[in-house]
Amino acid sequence: MIVKQVYNTDNKKQLLINLPDSFRKKKRVLVVLDDSVDTKIDKLELMKSAKNDPLFQADIEEISNDFSATDSESL
Repeated sequence: MIVKQVYNTDNKKQLLINLPDSFRKKKRVLVVLDDSVDTKIDKLELMKSAKNDPLFQADIEEISNDFSATDSESL
């Protein structure tokens, strides 16, 4: 069984994890620390700000124009 949870560290050096009931009789568990949660949040914020970026909007419009002819075709 795999359980994934995100914990806030609040800049602490220690993290206390309460094990689910199904893990309590296990002798060993694998703990993986992954800080990509912050990276994903940062990327989402950048994507949200792209809607106001004129260069990004120009690129999207150019791509739309490139594919406008194929959009009207049927397969």
